[in-house]
Amino acid sequence: MRAVLIEDFGADPTVVERPDPVLEPDGVVVAVEATGLCASDRFAWRGHDAGVVTPFVPGHELVGRVVAVGDAVRRARVGDRVITPFVQGCGRCAACAAGQAQVCPDQEQPGFTHDGSFAERVALRHADTNLVAVPEDLDAGGAALLGCRVATAFRAVVDRGGVRPGDRLLVLGAGGVGLAAVLVARASGAEALVVDPAPAARARALALGATAALDPAVGPEELRAALGDGGARVAVEAAGRADSLALGVRALRTQGTLVQVGLLSTEPAVPVPDVIARELALLGSHGMAAADYPRLLALVADGRLDPAQLVTRRIGLDEAPAALAAPPVPGEVVVIVP
Repeated sequence: MRAVLIEDFGADPTVVERPDPVLEPDGVVVAVEATGLCASDRFAWRGHDAGVVTPFVPGHELVGRVVAVGDAVRRARVGDRVITPFVQGCGRCAACAAGQAQVCPDQEQPGFTHDGSFAERVALRHADTNLVAVPEDLDAGGAALLGCRVATAFRAVVDRGGVRPGDRLLVLGAGGVGLAAVLVARASGAEALVVDPAPAARARALALGATAALDPAVGPEELRAALGDGGARVAVEAAGRADSLALGVRALRTQGTLVQVGLLSTEPAVPVPDVIARELALLGSHGMAAADYPRLLALVADGRLDPAQLVTRRIGLDEAPAALAAPPVPGEVVVIVP
């Protein structure tokens, strides 16, 4: 099969012929229809993820059709159209038994712990725990994004942040997860105010339904004024920047909550005096387990959330190496169609 291969961290990726993935007894092999190019794929390419070993095939956000099924699998058949959370739980531990596979201590991730989906085929492990069926008529590009950035935004906004109808959500960073958070907020009956330094990213957020989009240079006081009611009840930090995290904390109202999603390359300084004095909450959020997908898919099925709105560019596998190695374009969401 054809696949994008990273032979050394930071070196130019290439498209090569690779052996088909090995089918595990509890796994499946999927023919990839579409796969998203995510910011964390660039992190892996640069060597920022512990545990990633070269050479490897990147990619973790995908939709495709099952073409082979392991002997131990009970909930999948050849021909099924599926997605998977980027965190693949082991299916055996207490976290997985509780439906919390996103924090499984023995988790695996395609494109990080084993070859991923920038390929014609990909092996997905622990299929009975991790596969999610998707409708035949769902756009492939949008369906792929449900595996990472849309599900990540949904859990951060709805489950961890507890956003309610009528809320005004503060979204820090208008990359893939931040833009998905705008769609999730709208689908949940809330508004989204977005902060991003890039004019193009702010414009994209507005086009997707954000009620306002501001440059972070406005500072916390003006941001709280724009949010009203003393600041944000819930904020989602999706930029992965220390200054963005600090701004988000300072823009919260008393007893507000900031949900941290963005990956940071260094340990940030958190304004702890604000956290203590105003009884703020700082929560982490790490993807979403397959067990939680029915509520997200219900929003897609009734038309309240269309993940395909996020896609700005679709490219072939031969274009993927250059796209992976290029600096990200503000507001752009790229989907690879092998």
